[in-house]
Amino acid sequence: MLNKNNSVDYFVIGIDCSTTGIKAIAINKDGKIKAEARASLSLHSPQPNYYEQNPNDWWTATQIVLRSITKQINSKKIVALAISNQRETFVPLDVNGNHIRPAILWLDERCKNEVEAFAQKIGRNRIHRITGKPVDYAPVVYRLAWMKKHEPKLYQKIGMICDVHTYLTWKLTGKFKTSWASADPLGIFDLKYKTWSSIILNALELQTKQLPCTFSPGTILGKITNEASKTTGLDVNTQIVAGGGDGQAAGTGANALTHKRAYLNLGTAVVSGIYGSKYRISNAFRTLCSCAETGYYYECSLRAGTFSLDWFIRKVLKINTSNQPNIYKDLEREALKIEAGCNGLFYLPYLCGVMNPYWDVNAKGAFISLSSFHTRGHMFRAILEGITFEQLVAINAVEKVINAKIEEFIVIGGGAKSKLWYHLLANITGKNICIPKITEASAFGAAICASVGIGWYKNIRDASDKLCKIKNIITPDLTENKKYNEYYKKYEKLYPSIKNIL
Repeated sequence: MLNKNNSVDYFVIGIDCSTTGIKAIAINKDGKIKAEARASLSLHSPQPNYYEQNPNDWWTATQIVLRSITKQINSKKIVALAISNQRETFVPLDVNGNHIRPAILWLDERCKNEVEAFAQKIGRNRIHRITGKPVDYAPVVYRLAWMKKHEPKLYQKIGMICDVHTYLTWKLTGKFKTSWASADPLGIFDLKYKTWSSIILNALELQTKQLPCTFSPGTILGKITNEASKTTGLDVNTQIVAGGGDGQAAGTGANALTHKRAYLNLGTAVVSGIYGSKYRISNAFRTLCSCAETGYYYECSLRAGTFSLDWFIRKVLKINTSNQPNIYKDLEREALKIEAGCNGLFYLPYLCGVMNPYWDVNAKGAFISLSSFHTRGHMFRAILEGITFEQLVAINAVEKVINAKIEEFIVIGGGAKSKLWYHLLANITGKNICIPKITEASAFGAAICASVGIGWYKNIRDASDKLCKIKNIITPDLTENKKYNEYYKKYEKLYPSIKNIL
């Protein structure tokens, strides 16, 4: 064990393997970032609504960022590493460790037609009770059902099913191990008892040996192998520690470990999570393991978050962001000049269906009350307002279930850079919006897990509480909040009114 008095001179690494790239940060015991690195990942779409990645790219990008980190700081001073991963993404390997097919991503919709039949096979309520997830195409279990039906020969070759955490841990340690908080989103994990569900595995005709061993976040999983040490630059004594899914890791990295503070990740998907000590299930949210030793997150997710903004710019405005890199800033400036409510224009952000609270995989997005008066600035602002109204729908529903008030959102992710957006969040939800010093909360949360694994802190809650700092707090403008309350009354009626005609 390290001499804790000198541990400020040592570092741990948090890696976040997200949809489009890998980020790594190295922090010391005081939580100060001493080195960071990024590498991009390619996304392949072989046909509409199919999204895949080559898992070798995850490992290549991981090696790139780790080599960059070890060029910035002495590798012998790096004592541990933990992983945060994109969730509901998996790759099947054969018994020799070769991938049978490309990884299928969380964005992928190919399994939509398998969802209901598989859920009925087990029982909709039963699968919800076991996994904490209402029936929806997001969990990996339904993609496995698709693979079993449409790729039976490949399915028979499965030796190991890897979430991203498992795959990278295997590459680093040679062992198939993962965190509870990474196993959980597969939709095969018994969330209450922290074990793979034999009921769901039997329905898939799979065995426990085809899945990784699971551990509590903050658990040491093993040391890096000699081979991985050579390709990453890390010292052979570096410990690999269990991290978790990017959403839950973000909750840890944002110190959202009480019900009073929700984390809000403004990314490709917009995801909010409220911590709770009790295992609860509800259609108001999906339940996940927290990225801590105990507890859960009651999580709300909107698939088309910044995805909606990218869609609008690329598909509607036909703008190539490589040629116009300032387009987001330009649109935000235009949107700032527009009044609250966009002169009656609403945007329903269901481009990729809707999860909580309606759980309708066939829901569609819409601009509503569009007139010749409206400009692209109105439409851009309406998208931001629609996504934000959706957070109010979600948080109101969660508060009713848990019988408690959420006082503030801590905002992270790429959207946290938008001043307009976090003012909209404050004014529409009526909650305080906290901006943390470190917005790369998933990587930071993974680093916190690593710091606990090697004994710098007694537990993850203690580390999170001491290391997470708030840079700024945005309070609601009461006049704007009153205006938005009137628009919200209309917004919350939109989907129930039009769902049967979309």
